[in-house]
Amino acid sequence: MVCAHAQAPGEAVSVASPVSDPRSQPSVSLLTIGPGEIFFERFGHNAIVVRDPASGRAVAYNYGIFDFDQQDFLLNFARGRMRYRMAVDELEDDLDMYREERREIVEQRLALTPEQAHDLVAFLEWNAQPENAHYHYDYFEANCSTRVRDALDRALGGALHAQSEGRSRGYTYRLDALRLMAPEPVLMLLIDLGLGPYADQRIDFWQESFVPATLVDVVAGADNGGAPLAAPPVTLARGEVEPSPVLPPDLRWPFLGLGIALGAILHALGGSARASRRVPFATFALLFELFCGIGGLLLLFLWFGTEHRAAWRNENLLLLNPLCLALLPAWFAVARGRMRNRPLARALAWVVVATAAFALFSKILSTFAQANLHWIVLFLPIHLALALRLRRAA
Repeated sequence: MVCAHAQAPGEAVSVASPVSDPRSQPSVSLLTIGPGEIFFERFGHNAIVVRDPASGRAVAYNYGIFDFDQQDFLLNFARGRMRYRMAVDELEDDLDMYREERREIVEQRLALTPEQAHDLVAFLEWNAQPENAHYHYDYFEANCSTRVRDALDRALGGALHAQSEGRSRGYTYRLDALRLMAPEPVLMLLIDLGLGPYADQRIDFWQESFVPATLVDVVAGADNGGAPLAAPPVTLARGEVEPSPVLPPDLRWPFLGLGIALGAILHALGGSARASRRVPFATFALLFELFCGIGGLLLLFLWFGTEHRAAWRNENLLLLNPLCLALLPAWFAVARGRMRNRPLARALAWVVVATAAFALFSKILSTFAQANLHWIVLFLPIHLALALRLRRAA
């Protein structure tokens, strides 16, 4: 989950206007929250804060709110049909919660004209109404940060979009997602396996504003009618949660070494008829083929059975091949020492090797743009070693 916040069951949603006197100009700020310790908090969060100068009341408009108790929440999440919403909270309640979670809190006061401020507040009040609050959530294009970005851009007449599109530091959706999830390495690797080529497009600062910390920089560098849009950021609370790195780890060389080492070990173990070597070898083969087969079926489901566009047409299907499931009986036989000639199993094993080898070859083709070379150099030597040992066992 990206830039999302769970809601407690029965939590009320206030939609009352924070501005008591419509003739006064409200003060508007961008509030940005650093990463939290829970996995769906790793990307951070942001909100729009509106202060009424007359009453002193301050509220936070939060997007990206979800509720685990929502009907069919997990099923809809799996199918990519996520309905999230916007909520309005008293600012002090939010600040107390974030301080308790030991998360960084940064505020940027926005220099809006009176017309822009009133237009923004009117839009947020409309958006907070129960009939307007829900929206179709997307990790990269409709999360808590992009909805805040779009609301600000609407008030500015498109100026924020115009000033941030076309400028890029060369990042992709995948790169941002992996670096922000780097403190959770297992989840980072699973996300990497599940993202397809959509996540490897180069994105500009407008698109990269799906990351709350990037939106801070975009707003800080924007102007409003020739004057700076935002005052310098003010840190309201220091974060104690481990920060994310600037770049994700480069896994190509480590995975190449691991793949070659595992392939060599499997080749050596598979050549022995002794049970002390044969059984561990066959056990690894069973688990590996099971992982690849089930993983491939899951990637097919994400492609054809869900609306998770970022997972469609995943080239890791060439590595996580569902055909691996058909090899399980052969490896059971190897584990029991009762292997006989199985030409179909051997042929399937080499088909699996061929698809993995094509994945490597495809990196020179422009139509295969997915950044998965590290997975290829890990899986290909293992698939090759298992195919060679399966032939010898026959």
